[in-house]
Amino acid sequence: MCGFFDHLDHSELEGMLRERIDDGAFMGLIRQWLKAGVLEADGTVIPPDTGAPQGGMVSPILANVYRHHVLDTGFEQVVKPHCRGEARLCRYADDGVGAFRFQDDAERFYRVLPKRLERFGLQVAPEKTRLLRFSRFHPSRKRRCAFLGFELFWLNDRQGIARVKRRTAPKTLQAACRRIKDWMREHRHLPGREFLRGLNQRLRGHYPYFGVHGNSRALHRFFDGAKACIFKWRNRRGGKRRSFTGVEFTHALKQVALARPCITEVERRRVFA
Repeated sequence: MCGFFDHLDHSELEGMLRERIDDGAFMGLIRQWLKAGVLEADGTVIPPDTGAPQGGMVSPILANVYRHHVLDTGFEQVVKPHCRGEARLCRYADDGVGAFRFQDDAERFYRVLPKRLERFGLQVAPEKTRLLRFSRFHPSRKRRCAFLGFELFWLNDRQGIARVKRRTAPKTLQAACRRIKDWMREHRHLPGREFLRGLNQRLRGHYPYFGVHGNSRALHRFFDGAKACIFKWRNRRGGKRRSFTGVEFTHALKQVALARPCITEVERRRVFA
């Protein structure tokens, strides 16, 4: 959805909340929160007619309630009863994927979705919205679906069985490498142990989410990029004089506890009675 937090309709949201909340004082607090003014650069405060305060503690909860009524409830009550085959919706925040067994069901949903969102003051993001054939009967590396930082695609395993593979989406990986490089450039002046502690925190923060089976190559690309950046920036601390050579750097890495990439996903085994 395009600019979701800026186009959230207050009256629609209040109607959704009243279905579950019968407390006038509490609804008044929510109304005040939504009407909190926006401070402009010149010092003027503009009261918003739509949208939720971005960065506010309550905004993600209110936004999720709004999306649940607009997308989840609408999909279950309106879309699925009119589908010939199985249909599912996987949504997280304002990003989602609809899966349909038949192409005509998918095309119908693709046409109706913008109208459904428009009723509630929302719009689809054209650059993120498309129809894609994603089937185990037609596995191909060219048919890829990006969702929540991952790129999904069908591929035959060693036994010839088609399975959904996951890897870090290229744009997500580039952004992660850029962030950690920027951090190292800004903190290269820190003492060795303190620098390593901060770097390990960022490496360990990356592995648990992207450490899924089949994604080891992308994890090592992230790790190797961090190592190359360490060698670059730590060698520049002394001006033109290099702190260590490549061989010395490799030996030094063996002595320190640099967080290495690892698969953190627990493999789910199907149990048969």
